[in-house]
Amino acid sequence: MTSSDIALVADIGGTHARFALVDDGEVLDPVQLRCADYDGPVSAARAFLTTHFPNSRPRRGAFAVASVIDGDHVDITNSPWKFSVEATRAALALDHFQVVNDFTAVALSVRHLKPEHLLSIGGGAAVPDQPIAILGPGTGLGVSGLIPAPDGQWIPLSTEGGHATMAAANDREAAVLAWLRRRFDHVSAERVLSGQGIVNLYQALSALSDRQAVYSTPDVITRHGLDGSCVICREAVDMFFAMMGTIGGNLALSLGSRGGVYIAGGILPRMAEAFRLSDFRARFEEHGRFQPYLATIPTWLVIHPMPAFLGMAALAR
Repeated sequence: MTSSDIALVADIGGTHARFALVDDGEVLDPVQLRCADYDGPVSAARAFLTTHFPNSRPRRGAFAVASVIDGDHVDITNSPWKFSVEATRAALALDHFQVVNDFTAVALSVRHLKPEHLLSIGGGAAVPDQPIAILGPGTGLGVSGLIPAPDGQWIPLSTEGGHATMAAANDREAAVLAWLRRRFDHVSAERVLSGQGIVNLYQALSALSDRQAVYSTPDVITRHGLDGSCVICREAVDMFFAMMGTIGGNLALSLGSRGGVYIAGGILPRMAEAFRLSDFRARFEEHGRFQPYLATIPTWLVIHPMPAFLGMAALAR
């Protein structure tokens, strides 16, 4: 494996950093490291290379980080890691190095996903060379898009669309959002469409139903909702799915994304079949006079385990 053939890629979050090498577009042997065990991405990358690829010297690199990228200095959200892009490039002896937001990396991946990496959830066929929308709930709510450029390339959008104001589609949702506004003042989409968002929905619905909120983690609430053992948990999960449809439809209208809408993130693939059978698609289309427009737009759930690495591989090339 020669240095000209390979690239170093990483997906860096607040708790873990995953590293891999890319050879001709193929992601090789990803390894997950704990951020707390290293003082920054340089020492973590060196440990990865020394342990797993001691004879490789990549000259290109691309890192996805859970942070807003604005200039040379990167301060990773929910992590003590702070670093300079240029200093990192030099320390790792990389000729070419790019750092992008982690959800931008997911956006870059969608055109490289294979059919087995996607679960179709309604709509017609994607229109070639039209904008594509990407959103995904996880720790937060990532929102992005891909815009076709005249030279045949695709431009990823770096947005903070997860912090747009959440709108209610019915009286029950309006009551939930009103309850949450008293707690948070501003209720963004991320306040209800994220891991903590499921907890927020459950707590609001419990209060509105005069029930004690006894669960406090998204995994437990989701499990009790999906197995039907808790009616409030079930309503929280159903509302989560439906609100994903509201936001997905809003994003499709805003971007004119006739190239399709991709739902990514770490939450929904773990309950893919329940999501497919939910009110998500009906709510996605329920936008008044533009229901026929939205009915033609395909939606997919991304079930690839590491889509950001595909995006990083494409960027490194």
